[in-house]
Order: sequence, then structure tokens, then C-alpha cells
Amino acid sequence: MSMLRSIKGKLGLLLCLYTLLLCGCESPMTSSVTYESVTETEDSWVSQAESARLSSYLDSLFQREVTANTLSMHYTITSPKDFGITSYQPTLGQISKEADRESLSLSENIQAALNSYDYDHLAKEYRLAIDTLLSYTDTQLALSDYYYYDEILKPNTGIQAELPVLLAEYQFESRRDVLDYLALLSDVQRYFDEILAFEMEKSDQNLFMADFAVDAICKECADFCDQSSDHYLITTFDAKLDAMTQISDEDKTAYKEKNRSLILNRVLPAYEGLSESLSARRGSGKNEMGLCYLPKGKIYYENLVHRSTGSSHSVTELEEMTAKKREADLLAISELVHTNPDVTKQAELFSIDVSDPTQVLNGLQDKIAADFPLPAETAFSVKEVDPCLQNAMAPAFYLTAPIDDPSHNVIYINPASGSDGIKLFTTLAHEGFPGHLYQTVMTYQGNPAPIRSLLNYPGYTEGWATYVEMMSYSYAGLTPDAAKLLSCNQSALLSLYASCDMGIHYDGWTLSDTIRFFRDYNIKDVGTISDIYEYIVEEPAHYLKYYIGYLEFLDLREYAKKLFGENYSNVTFHQAVLEMGPAPFDLLKKYLESYVSE
Repeated sequence: MSMLRSIKGKLGLLLCLYTLLLCGCESPMTSSVTYESVTETEDSWVSQAESARLSSYLDSLFQREVTANTLSMHYTITSPKDFGITSYQPTLGQISKEADRESLSLSENIQAALNSYDYDHLAKEYRLAIDTLLSYTDTQLALSDYYYYDEILKPNTGIQAELPVLLAEYQFESRRDVLDYLALLSDVQRYFDEILAFEMEKSDQNLFMADFAVDAICKECADFCDQSSDHYLITTFDAKLDAMTQISDEDKTAYKEKNRSLILNRVLPAYEGLSESLSARRGSGKNEMGLCYLPKGKIYYENLVHRSTGSSHSVTELEEMTAKKREADLLAISELVHTNPDVTKQAELFSIDVSDPTQVLNGLQDKIAADFPLPAETAFSVKEVDPCLQNAMAPAFYLTAPIDDPSHNVIYINPASGSDGIKLFTTLAHEGFPGHLYQTVMTYQGNPAPIRSLLNYPGYTEGWATYVEMMSYSYAGLTPDAAKLLSCNQSALLSLYASCDMGIHYDGWTLSDTIRFFRDYNIKDVGTISDIYEYIVEEPAHYLKYYIGYLEFLDLREYAKKLFGENYSNVTFHQAVLEMGPAPFDLLKKYLESYVSE
């Protein structure tokens, strides 16, 4: 999981999940871009003047959007001045109908502006930037009628769960960073009030969350607040401030007192108020099943799936793709066991030392060399999730590095997940090399337009990480058969979650339906299945960005093999995909052809 990728989709104006997700029609998203193949020929020519004009526009758009949310800006760039940003007002962003209307207008203006450029006379990287932005705004506009269908406070990926980690990891390079941070703490109550207003409006629209989601969020809030004076947002602030040499001891003392006061008197009360207000509305949610039970819910889900996966396939097609791949994986497992009766025991008895995650990640950089371009030299750190957040956080996640400081990479491991051995090894591959960390740093090497760093394409980022996670079994030291067995098993398991996601939200599966589905695969623990059902209800399309993204990368690789012919190699394919960067899969396929002659 890449945390900031999901956060960036929720902050700012153009990229605000709560403001720009609301624009469009009542049919699945259709793009205004025609995805024809892109090739550079000797006869092609580029207008430098047109490229410069577009570059100027994209830079001004980036300046506007990145300053709309200071938290997002801080994690996106370390030096605002280098991007022409000299002034901004610290804020966590806006959540309101007015902000939504502004986002809608901005999206339409962006499309009009981009369509005014001489597309055929732009270099490939600028055409890709235009295509990506047009596709992104098309997707957001398609969701314009569904403002209240979105959920900000998802128990596992909602802002209330992710904000504490982003605050704890907020880096101080200057006095301005410290002042911005304190201003953001002051803004938490106002921001949460807007979230609550949004939730109350959802309740009035009969679109409020299920009771089990309320209970989960309230428990998160209680865990976060259960530290008082020794809260980790106080101790981490003090430690970061102590490390700064450009601030006097007197000022440090004043800042520490200010931070303590804000945490105890603003931030913790904001979380407590959030919990109290949600509890007061408990029972007002009218639907504890899939989105398809809501008015227009099925259409909303179709658009949500498109946004989450970057796939152009219909939900029905995705269901068929998922079932077909699961069948192939299970058949492969059966054949392996038949031809090698000891393979299951080989996999079960396999042992690998993962006691030092940093050492594992360093070793992975060498092991992936046969399949991936040489990793760029970069720094990283591995940390554990604070105990008060462990119940609310994923087993692991990566904090995306700023685009102007790709050496600042942090991977969090959640001890509560109980991951060890081969499971932790593949998790580290997913988050680190050749997963999120590697993909981020390698894409930055291609120097894409800064505005693209604000576009959220989870199907690409999580799909890539899942795709390479499946490959990582072969880097662990397992026998080839055991590596294939575990990879196919993991793929098949993830496919079950993907099928449930689509079954629950698109086909209307009840809990009983879901229990029957899992029983077909000899999974019979009703308590576990009930937990899965509730999680999927709370987080629609969550599993699809992983699994469908993974399937799309497999399909793209097969396409590349045909396209490149005898010149194909995994290194060449991965280099092209990383250079193109996050985008819808149709666009990746469109631009992949331009790499054949390079």
C-alpha cells in the first residue's frame, strides 16, 4: 500500500476526492481521448514554442493545485520556491459543496485549455501529460452526480486513520516547516467540522455509513486519544525539533509548548468530537450491504471501479477476467502438486531470515537485476507503526517521496499484522524493491511534469506493487516449483477478495451469498468471512486496485512481448512502464509502441 498515493487523491481542488469526484453523467466513464498508438517517426517534428506554452500552463496548474492543501504540498515537494511558489496559506483543504462546484468548473476549464494546444506538434512526454490529464478529469467528471456516495472516513484508509502518520512523519527542514505544521494542527478542528458536516448531509440523504463502520472508526479515535500527555505526536515533534540547529533553544521551547497545547486542546478534542458525532448518528445508515442497493449505486460503482483500477473493461468483463485467472492459478497449483508431491512441504518448511528488513531490502536490489532496470541510488528507512495506530493500519505501507527529494523514503511495518518469513519478505518487495519505493524513484528519473505527481492512479501503483510481489517469490531462495506454488496461491487468494468486491457491490451479494462463495473454496470460518464482508462494504473497489491492476500489468506484458518480438525482455518492458509513470492502462498500451524503436 502506498499511503500518500491514496491521500493525494483526497487533497487539493483538482485532486480532491471530496470535491472533484463530483462531476459527470449517469453512465460509466467514457474518455474524450482516442487511444491510438503513438510512434515517433523521422517525419515527426516538435514545436518548441508550443511545448514551452504548455509547460508554462502545466506549471501554473501545479502551483495552484499543490498549494490547495499544505499537507499534500509538504509531501510532494520539499522546496516550494523551486517550483515558483513564494506564498501560500497553510490549510488542510476544503470540503463543501462550494468547493465541489469550483472543482467541477476547474476540471472543465482544464479540458478546454488542454484541447487548445497543437497536440500533433508536441513531444511525447507532453502528449502523455495531456492525455493523462484529460483522462483524469474525464473520470472525475463522470462522478459529478455522486458527491454523497463517497466516504471520507473509511475505517482503514480514511483521513482519520492516515492523518496521524502523515503528521508524525512531517519533516522539518526549516522554521517555515515548523510554523506550517503548527498551523495545520490549528486547522484540524475546522477540517473535521467540515468532514462532520459532510457526514451529516450524507445521513440526511440516507447515505450514511453502516453501524459497524461507525464502531470501527470510533474505536480508532479512542485508540488515538488514549495517550494524553505522552502522545507520540508530542514526542515525535520534540525529537524532530531537537535535531534542528537553525532554531534557538528558546524558540524550541516555545514551539514545543505550542505543539503540546495544540495536540491536547485541539487535535485530540477534534478526534473525540468526531467519535461523539458519529456515534450520535449511529443507526441512521440505511444500507449495510453493497453499493448496488443504493439509488444509482450500481452506476456509481462502475465509475468508482474505473477510477480505482485505471481499466477500461466493464465490471462484468473484470469479473470474468478474475474468475479465469483464478481457475488458471488453481489448475497450476494442482499440476505442481501432481508432478512434484513434495512441493507443498517445500513451501511450508521454507525459512528465510527477515529479522532485519533493511538488509532484506538491500538484498532485493541485487536480486531483481535480471528483470528490472538498475535501481537508482536512494536512501530509505523502515519504521514500525505506533501501537495506538496498529489496529487501524495496513500490514505495511510506503510513504511516497517528494518529487524533488527522491531519497526520502519511509516504509512502515505493522507488527500487529503478524507478518514474518516469506510473507514479510514479499511484503517488503511490494513496498520497497521492486515495488512502490522502486517504482516511485524510477518514475521520478523520467522527470514527468510535476502536475502528474498529484494525479492518483491506484490501479497503476498498487497493480505494479502486486505484480512485482508475485514475481518476488522467485527472489526469496525457494525452489522454482515452491515459488510458483506460493505465487499462484497468493494470486488465487487475492482473486477471491476481488470477486467478493464485485459480487457485493455490483451483483448484490448478501453475507449468506459471500459465505457460500468462500465455502466453494473450502474457507468456512463464518466469523472471518463476516469480517471480510464488512471490510469490503466499508472499502468498495479497494481490492480491485491491487488485483485488477495486477491483471492489467500481466496483459500489458503479453502485449509488449508481441509488440517487441525478439527484442523483448523484462528489463525493457519494465523500463518503458516505469518511464511512462502512473496512467490508465489504455494509455500505457498506447504509448508502449513508441518504445519499440528506441
